[in-house]
Amino acid sequence: MKVKVCGMRNPENIRQVAALQPDFMGFIFYEASKRYVEGHITPELLASLPASIKKVGVFVNETTAVILDTARQYKLEVVQLHGRETPRQCLEIKNAGLEVIKAFSVDDSFVFESTLLYERSCDYFLFDTRGNNYGGNGTVFDWEILKGYLSDKPYFLSGGLNLDNLKSKEFERIWPKPFALDVNSGFEMEPGLKDVEQVRLLMEQVRSVSSPR
Repeated sequence: MKVKVCGMRNPENIRQVAALQPDFMGFIFYEASKRYVEGHITPELLASLPASIKKVGVFVNETTAVILDTARQYKLEVVQLHGRETPRQCLEIKNAGLEVIKAFSVDDSFVFESTLLYERSCDYFLFDTRGNNYGGNGTVFDWEILKGYLSDKPYFLSGGLNLDNLKSKEFERIWPKPFALDVNSGFEMEPGLKDVEQVRLLMEQVRSVSSPR
């Protein structure tokens, strides 16, 4: 199982998290977010991160032109779309050579048929808890809903993940298993500043489960 750490913007904090070698690191380019990175990070900072870490830009209802320009500037490899983006826009970004994660907000009324139109235009799906904000709400949706997910598309599990609920019996019962965990507010000391020790413990936990016995 992979790990994506999302929502950092303090340069030293970013370097400390990167030293733990998560598989993905997410940077939020949505101005209304408390974790908005413009003015806090530089392309040089992201270029200095280990090459093994995929750099993800998170966007909400942004134009394709702005997304591609930002991706070029910061050398992003993955784009995560967290708003009302269409399959056509996802495909435009994918055809530009970027991997695409399409996020879906999940509540008790969510149906997985919502993902069908995006099957050919995205590389991954991400399931987050529906809330007042586009991500980073700190709440967990009912993971039992995932039993209705019948697609072969790998997915990121998001929404209020923390060390406690990731050790729970409810998490062990999730099927199909997520391709990756997407962690944010549950591993923060304040918005945009990750608790590096908590992230380290997460990485140890995931690697101990993923390692062959």
